Amino acid sequence: MYLSMRLRGLQPRAYIAYRYASTLPSHNSEEEVSATVKRIRQQLAQDKQQLSWRTPIGDRPEDWNSKLKLFANSEQTSDFIVMMQRPIDLSPKSVKKWWTKRQERIERHMQQYVPERHKILGPELAAAHFVLYRGGAAKFLNDKRWHRASEDGEFNLPNKFNANYKLEALRCDNMQLYYEGLENLRSLEHLKFLSLHNVKPFDDWCLDRISGGDYPQLEVLDVSSTSITHRGLACLYRLPQLKLLIIDDPKQSLEMELSVAMLELAMPPLKVMAADTIHSKI
Repeated sequence: MYLSMRLRGLQPRAYIAYRYASTLPSHNSEEEVSATVKRIRQQLAQDKQQLSWRTPIGDRPEDWNSKLKLFANSEQTSDFIVMMQRPIDLSPKSVKKWWTKRQERIERHMQQYVPERHKILGPELAAAHFVLYRGGAAKFLNDKRWHRASEDGEFNLPNKFNANYKLEALRCDNMQLYYEGLENLRSLEHLKFLSLHNVKPFDDWCLDRISGGDYPQLEVLDVSSTSITHRGLACLYRLPQLKLLIIDDPKQSLEMELSVAMLELAMPPLKVMAADTIHSKI
């Protein structure tokens, strides 16, 4: 296979001769090989010699190699090559941008779904621990209190599964909640209220994950001051009990107004309201 790949760069006459030679019958003795086949083999040897320039730079015997070659990556990608060709920018703006992206990668990793945590706590308490740890609030059935973490990050919740704790409401307002973290808020059978107000990373993809998160009793959803668009509203048909949807402005554009009208038509109990009419009353 390697030989066939190398032969693609041969001269046309040599390649045709090679194909012709491959169709000739094989002989047991070298003496029986015709003069034509010998000439073809000589031509192939000459052409292979001419292809020696294809050897990667640094692998040829006459090339100079630095001792840093020991740290080279043999599987370099185009992205890595492009990065190495860019000049080093140590300006405050560039350093700040790099630091922000690094912190975002770390936070995305920390918000990933942990199966062991859900096995120990169950989906209800696991979601509550996840939200409270990041500054949110949780409310359980038959409990009027909103549970929040203290200034030291401490909160009073069981550390193992307890069937009496069933989530009724979650407030994730102002959190840095990423797509990866939404996997921790699934299968909440008793959840009726979910607020994601002012969660800037929350976009249409996140809304799609929420709509498929198994919330059979969800009635109120607040996605105001987020990054959603009219394209993401169509997925909310998966929430059969949804009665109130809070967005920035249902009439902010013709596309948004049309999407809201179609959604309300498809889900008769649903009412879409602007954020300023709701939050101004709170």
